[in-house]
Amino acid sequence: MSTISCRRVCKVFDTSRAHVTALEDVTLEIAAGEFVTLVGASGCGKSTLLRLIAGLDEHTSGEIETGGVSVRGPGADRAMVFQNYSLYPWLTVVRNIKFARQLAVCTRGRTSSDVEEASGRADALLNLMGLAQVSQAYPSQLSGGMQQRVAIARALMTRPGILLMDEPFGALDAQTREVMHDLILHVCRLEGCTVVFVTHDVDEAIYLGDRVVLMAPRPGRIDSIHAVPLPRRRSLTMKHSPEFLELRSTILERIRATSGIRTDLELLRKLSLNVRDTQRVREWVEGSER
Repeated sequence: MSTISCRRVCKVFDTSRAHVTALEDVTLEIAAGEFVTLVGASGCGKSTLLRLIAGLDEHTSGEIETGGVSVRGPGADRAMVFQNYSLYPWLTVVRNIKFARQLAVCTRGRTSSDVEEASGRADALLNLMGLAQVSQAYPSQLSGGMQQRVAIARALMTRPGILLMDEPFGALDAQTREVMHDLILHVCRLEGCTVVFVTHDVDEAIYLGDRVVLMAPRPGRIDSIHAVPLPRRRSLTMKHSPEFLELRSTILERIRATSGIRTDLELLRKLSLNVRDTQRVREWVEGSER
């Protein structure tokens, strides 16, 4: 398991017309084995922060460390799961899962025992993710939920200390999402990895997370951090508990406050009143002319 440390992290995107500050002064400490969820309105930098931790993008200033080591690019200690599955359509389920490890086996210092271990690891993940019966199928033959299971199994293949997930269940239907929620909690508990999970769904964020980090836009920053007052072993009945509902209300209120949704709604209300007033005046004039 690995810790994650972000200290005063900033990310600026340079365009031909302007400098866009995507993240500003983000400081966040995540303990080993912790499951942290990131929520917030669109444009608040959730996915950008995740990509910086993954090493897929470079931060402009500040410091990011995983396991006490500075992030300077992708590393074997981190794995990422995307919303669109990103599976190789020409490979079977089991070959998709083994792909990352097969690349590592080709590097110097790998032995035949490493290859055998990789095969055993793939079989274990197939069983753990409920994919043993479709191991020889191709991605196009699987449902969306099954494809995402393959993507998660592939990410776990190299035993990463950190699992980064960018809205991995966003494209799934509600019933499949609930199954995937319990599955990922079970898998992460067994694997013992540290998880950072990006989502737009507040219910999902609370149900999965030990803590919920709420981010605000323009520029992207951390607004507040909320500890989830629920036992680590979750069940669907917890979604109806007073603690869950109270935290849900608090987070939604903060999202509205930080995203400008209130202002937009107030403007719409005023416009609606103006339209109704104009309509009443028109009806009164037309009635008078008669």
